[in-house]
Amino acid sequence: MLTTRFLKTGLALSLSVGALSLSSTALAANAVMYTPNNVQTIDTALEIARKTAPDLSIQQVTSGAGALMKRIEAEAQNPLGDVVWGAGYGTMAAFQQNFEPYESPENKAIAQAFHGKDSLWTSSNAHVMVIMANERQLKGLAAPKTWSDLFDPQWKGKIIIGDPASSGSAYDQVYGIYQLYGAEGLNKLAANVIVSKSSGQVYKSVANGEYPLGVTMEYAAYAYVAGGQKGIELIYPEDGTFVAPEGVAVIKNPKNGQEAARKLVDVLLSKEVQEAELVENFRRPTRSDINVAELTQLPNLDQIKVATLDPLKAAAEYNTVLDVWKQALAAAGK
Repeated sequence: MLTTRFLKTGLALSLSVGALSLSSTALAANAVMYTPNNVQTIDTALEIARKTAPDLSIQQVTSGAGALMKRIEAEAQNPLGDVVWGAGYGTMAAFQQNFEPYESPENKAIAQAFHGKDSLWTSSNAHVMVIMANERQLKGLAAPKTWSDLFDPQWKGKIIIGDPASSGSAYDQVYGIYQLYGAEGLNKLAANVIVSKSSGQVYKSVANGEYPLGVTMEYAAYAYVAGGQKGIELIYPEDGTFVAPEGVAVIKNPKNGQEAARKLVDVLLSKEVQEAELVENFRRPTRSDINVAELTQLPNLDQIKVATLDPLKAAAEYNTVLDVWKQALAAAGK
């Protein structure tokens, strides 16, 4: 998830554009999809679209979520896109004036908690924040069960976490701990952690045995489990596992019209796409008719204690929380 820092800085647009023809014959509809998702995630969705919507030609424009939102805003008088897919709720809320309401028929299978404000967006998947452990590096120590367990001095220098100033997911993690334990909790956490500028380095470092513990996203940690690496454990903190949804929305006055845009939203919210994203890319679905535990080794959300973050509050408190975190790191000599 990304935050309002994108509102405060001018972002250079580094955009790559690709077109996918879904039929060798004339196509009935076109749709332009703006997305910050990675290649694997996009390819999985488009593969399903070939089968379930063969008359829809989808063009993709990819970049960071903040850059895409700035582009949509700049194009407001003459939209060049139809749908945006994969931005965090805080970012969606910050740019909500650029979307138009759409209540997809797929929404009936998606819990209300994953419906956006005034039907302006719906969650297509959710990121779950976990503690990733490398059991071989615990050296006899009991793995933590809660976020507060990470405050124990025994973990000093043994936990890696992303930088919330440069990573949306790391901000969600730090923000969530702040919501549970306040500034005092961040002070105790800062005393123990090693901060990485790259959130991707967190799960790689734990998998490589450089650190016994890392705070990261479920899908990234689970990739090692699914890949057969022994000794990797995903811990869902008992004091509340943070869930950060990502959404899909129709851009206001879509370039190719409402019918094509809405059809693309329906595809991205469909059971076929969400199930494929789970099985192939470990992206957690928001649909209630997909049993995550049956298809993977991951738990269903009703099997863990969930603490869903309020994206609007998280965005509003971004600078405050970062200031508290910076002060905590300074006090720890970092």
